[in-house]
Amino acid sequence: MPDSAVNPQLNADGELHHLLSLDGLPRAIIERILLTADSFISVGSREVKSVPLLRGRSVFNLFFENSTRTRTTFEIAAKRLSADVFNLNIAASSATKGESLLDTINNLTAMQADLFVVRHSQGGAPHLIASHVAPHVHVINAGDGRHAHPTQGLLDIYTIRHYKRAFDALSVAVVGDILHSRVARSDLHALRAVGVPDVRAVGPLTLLPDGLESLGVRVFTSLEQGIRDADVVIMLRLQSERMNGALLPSASEYFRKYGLTPEALRAAKPDCIVMHPGPMNRGVEIDSRVADGAHSVILPQVTFGIAVRMAVLSIAASSARFQ
Repeated sequence: MPDSAVNPQLNADGELHHLLSLDGLPRAIIERILLTADSFISVGSREVKSVPLLRGRSVFNLFFENSTRTRTTFEIAAKRLSADVFNLNIAASSATKGESLLDTINNLTAMQADLFVVRHSQGGAPHLIASHVAPHVHVINAGDGRHAHPTQGLLDIYTIRHYKRAFDALSVAVVGDILHSRVARSDLHALRAVGVPDVRAVGPLTLLPDGLESLGVRVFTSLEQGIRDADVVIMLRLQSERMNGALLPSASEYFRKYGLTPEALRAAKPDCIVMHPGPMNRGVEIDSRVADGAHSVILPQVTFGIAVRMAVLSIAASSARFQ
């Protein structure tokens, strides 16, 4: 049975056609994205910061919820590939006038859209769009509900590979609100897919989902134990609605137990790198001395994100969907 029969992200030749999730995405495709991103890293430092790979293609950024950083990096990535880029303020457009999601997609497809970059508060929205669009159109998930944020997962493992070179001897701890985080889900799938042998989820019991062990993930409720001898610590943003709700007593209590301070970081390896998908809550999940310190690679993550998103857009756009 061809991969496309069980994975709607792939075409009949097993090539990437849409990027919807890292769950079940073949390792060979992930590695191709990372290698392709390598070739795009230098584009940002050139006098002419563009390559012609998507010239004549139209990329529509459809953000049904706000995310300045993700939308901006996708926009930069598409423009560096020489695509025509259109950013739609969905909250002020057809979605507020009663037009359905698929009606919006149909109208934009009629405007000769080639790629949709979709961020939506409802999990599964990019999958719905991908199942509906014409065969020549590609859909990239830029974050859907609590479900997935695949390009964040890809740029995170790209960052890890850049600093640690190989995955096969690493210990990586993902710390924070695992339960509600689409970034955590994509990171955990990505880390397992590329062969990281020791993947850890760290957080209070109220913010840890069931079933992590079945994914090959070790679970810790103690920050010190969870990051002990870790090569990589990925901190997650604690959303404001969790800080004073039933799941946590307070933001200050969370920081006391799970905030990454220089003192807490001593449990990790001396050459540990610290990552964060942003935006950061300083003094809640991470101390500014760590965020701005020698172990932090948070700003390089953003830079690498442009190259990774260029890779995803260019690879998806080069495939064809066969019926």
